[in-house]
Amino acid sequence: MEVLRRSSVFAAEVMEVFDRSPTDKELVSQAKALCRDYINSRLIRAGVSWSKPECNVPVPGGKLAEVSAILLRLGDELEYIRPAVYRNVARQLNISLHSESVVTDAFLAVAAHIFTAGITWGKVVSLYAVAAGLALDCVRHAQPAMVHTIVDCLGEFVRKTLVPWLKRRGGWADITKCVVNTDPSLRSHWLVAAACSFGHFLKAVFFVLLPER
Repeated sequence: MEVLRRSSVFAAEVMEVFDRSPTDKELVSQAKALCRDYINSRLIRAGVSWSKPECNVPVPGGKLAEVSAILLRLGDELEYIRPAVYRNVARQLNISLHSESVVTDAFLAVAAHIFTAGITWGKVVSLYAVAAGLALDCVRHAQPAMVHTIVDCLGEFVRKTLVPWLKRRGGWADITKCVVNTDPSLRSHWLVAAACSFGHFLKAVFFVLLPER
C-alpha cells in the first residue's frame, strides 16, 4: 500500500508540471513514468504475468495520459512495420539477462546509436519500443527486477541526451503534434526510418557485445 501511495503522489506531481515549463528533473521523471506505462502495456499484450505493483500503476490522467496513449499508438505502428526488430531483443544482441551491467551497457549502446544522426520523435518511439522489448525478455527469463534497471537506464539516457531537445519543444506534450493533421504515409515513413536505424545497429553491435572468448 505504501508503494501505491508513493506512486499516487508521484503521479500528481508529474501531472502538475504540464502547467508550466518542466525542469530537467521533471522531464526525466515523466520519461520514466511513460516507460513504465509502455512496458506494462507490452507485458499485458503479451499475456505475461507481472507482480510488481509499483510498475503496474498507470500514468496519471490529463496530458501525460494523452502523451502515453500517443506514444503507445505510434509504438504499435512502429512494431507493426518492423515486428522482428523489436522482438527477442536480448537474443538479437546476444546478451545475458542475468547481469545488470551487461543489460545496461547494451541498452545504452543501442540508445546512443539510435540518436547518432540526430533526435526525432520517431527515434524516441523506437527507444521506448526497444526498452519494452528488452523488458519483456527479462520477465520471460525470470529476471523481473531487471525491468527497473531498464526504466532507470532510459531515464538516465533522457537526462544526458534528450532533455535539451525536449525543453526546446516544451516537453513531452510535443509528441501529440505527430498525430494531428499528419498524413499516415508520412508518419509511417519516419517510423520506418527509426526502425531501420535500430535494425542496422543490431547487426553492428552484435559483434561488439559478444563475450570475450
